[in-house]
Amino acid sequence: MNEPILLLGSNGQVGQELAQILTPQYKVISLARAEIDLTQPDNLRQIIRDIQPKIIINAAAYTAVDKAETEPELAHAINATAPQIMAEESQKIGCFLIHISTDYVFDGEQSRPYQETDQTNPLSVYGKTKLAGEIAIKKIHPDHIILRTAWVYGSFGKSNFVKTMLRLGKERSEIGVVTDQIGSPTWARDIADAIAQIIPQLTPEITGTYHYTNSGVISWYDFAVAIFTEAQQLGFPLTPPQVIPITTAQYPTLARRPAYPVLACGKISQVLGTYPPHWRQRLRLMLQDWYSQSSSL
Repeated sequence: MNEPILLLGSNGQVGQELAQILTPQYKVISLARAEIDLTQPDNLRQIIRDIQPKIIINAAAYTAVDKAETEPELAHAINATAPQIMAEESQKIGCFLIHISTDYVFDGEQSRPYQETDQTNPLSVYGKTKLAGEIAIKKIHPDHIILRTAWVYGSFGKSNFVKTMLRLGKERSEIGVVTDQIGSPTWARDIADAIAQIIPQLTPEITGTYHYTNSGVISWYDFAVAIFTEAQQLGFPLTPPQVIPITTAQYPTLARRPAYPVLACGKISQVLGTYPPHWRQRLRLMLQDWYSQSSSL
């Protein structure tokens, strides 16, 4: 592929993993938040027209779920309007668009994993703006992949659940974590790997919406317990705190969160030729990787 891949959101958890994986194989133009303002439509259009990419990967998003409740216009600009512009410009130049979305487009009320075709019903501004971005892409540009994922964590990025737990674990002897929100923790590197495997297969036949998370289903409470168990076994410098199970009602937040937004990954498994690896195995690998960068701890 001689034409470039335009990677947006290259300083995020998935973006940094994508940059590492794709750069040896492709001509990747990586743009982080400091280099492109997704709230400026004309600027975004001009950048796409100047670069003329073969593929755009949109790993950028407004992901501050609670803050979005008080900044709905900003969340909409980044999560809905910017993907719409990407779709419009991609359609004009014949460019594939790969867009990362979220389990928060669902309300989490059903008791089985969500298929790609299930009814969406987001509960929060974040979920509603991400869904609006999906709808715009589907309406405008047929050559797209929308990849919904969930509970993303990794070595890169300033903050995620794993890093937050380990930080609090050094500061507190007791941590309360909700036990009635269920999902599938997903290593950012696995999402990037999945996208890297999709790229050579990009044809009109495989375009559409897919779900990708690591396999296995747990609560945030169980995830926190596993994080401390694995970290202690690896020798992280902490004394594991007592993790107290609490309910969502005991930990009120500005944004409502879905209780069971588990994503079914059968469709993406057919494209990748294998089912996503289990979250516990990937958590261990991520912690090993992060621990090897001892200056991060």
